[in-house]
Amino acid sequence: MVKIMLASFLITFREALEAALIIGIIAAYVAKLGRKDLNRYINIGIISALIASVAVAFVFKVIYGELTGTAEQLFEGAAALTAAIVLTYMIFWMANNSRSIKGEVQEKIDLSISKGQMFGIAVLSFVAVFREGVETVLFLGTLAIQSPADTIAGFIIGLMVVIALSFLMFKGIYRLDLGRFFRYTSILLILFSAGLVAVSVHEFNEAGIIPEVIEHVWDLNPPQNPDGSYPALHENGLIGGSLKALVGYNGNPSLTEVIAYLGYWIIIGMLVYRTYRGGVKDGSRYPQN
Repeated sequence: MVKIMLASFLITFREALEAALIIGIIAAYVAKLGRKDLNRYINIGIISALIASVAVAFVFKVIYGELTGTAEQLFEGAAALTAAIVLTYMIFWMANNSRSIKGEVQEKIDLSISKGQMFGIAVLSFVAVFREGVETVLFLGTLAIQSPADTIAGFIIGLMVVIALSFLMFKGIYRLDLGRFFRYTSILLILFSAGLVAVSVHEFNEAGIIPEVIEHVWDLNPPQNPDGSYPALHENGLIGGSLKALVGYNGNPSLTEVIAYLGYWIIIGMLVYRTYRGGVKDGSRYPQN
């Protein structure tokens, strides 16, 4: 299913690139200080974070595999809601810190060196990678429920693209405006998060936790084709299914789904807009050695 693969690719690309950018800032500053001996602490942090992220993914899979019926619906709803909360937090965190993140990271490195606590650099690297790893696991976990193979394929492609792009940036072939990157990808994350909120409400509707009020506010799903396939605009069709995977589109949503989706867009969208609008013009770019 191309729609699942695309959604998996986009979220992996965004989260992995964010982690790569912060690791790049750490590595570039350490190189500037002439302290190549500190690279091993950076590597320790990265490897530990990757192992921890895989562990979280394993726990997610084990728990989900044991659930059926209402318990399964509750887990899917809770997972989607948790992913939305984490992504929303990161949207605001990057909105408030994208312009100053380079300076803050360098200050933490200086502090670790001055105190002789080199593992502070490992912790800094660990947090940068693990934070994005958990976000990726939560979001991809909701996609893997629908199609594990396509989710993994999108993840691998996204990771490969980030590795290639990171190489170009480290070599100075390509420069990335951090402020613009985080601003525009925040719009993408708001779309993802709003969809996750709607999905969580839908699952809680089915579990009987949140009332539907009106079962179907509208029904835009065309009838199935004579051969049993779905029309393109059906929520299980090519276009509708892609929108469902990316932004939580539902062709026949309940009233509480609609309220949750629109409410998230209005409240979070307005707050993020005000946050970026209130900031100064950014000039932060990917660091060079």
